[in-house]
Amino acid sequence: MAVLRFRLLGSRADADNVLARVHGLDNIERVEELDALEPITRDDSSSSESAGDSTGHTYVIEVETPDDETADEVRSVVEACAAARNAGIEYISEF
Repeated sequence: MAVLRFRLLGSRADADNVLARVHGLDNIERVEELDALEPITRDDSSSSESAGDSTGHTYVIEVETPDDETADEVRSVVEACAAARNAGIEYISEF
């Protein structure tokens, strides 16, 4: 089993779009949006009040797949969805 964990920086609509696309894939064992344990500060921000920080929210998502091949497919779909919606994706090893 492979587990993908990532943060999506964007709007609620961006997160819903990514979640819907992942749910639509075959062989997905679990897709879950988790509560962020603490506020996320972007490294590229010069100030906590910058426009980039105020226009997006962070959504923490975990996806379980049966194998690495399916995980690669999920990664491709997530990245394409995020890019099309101008949202950011950060893969993480643990929350």
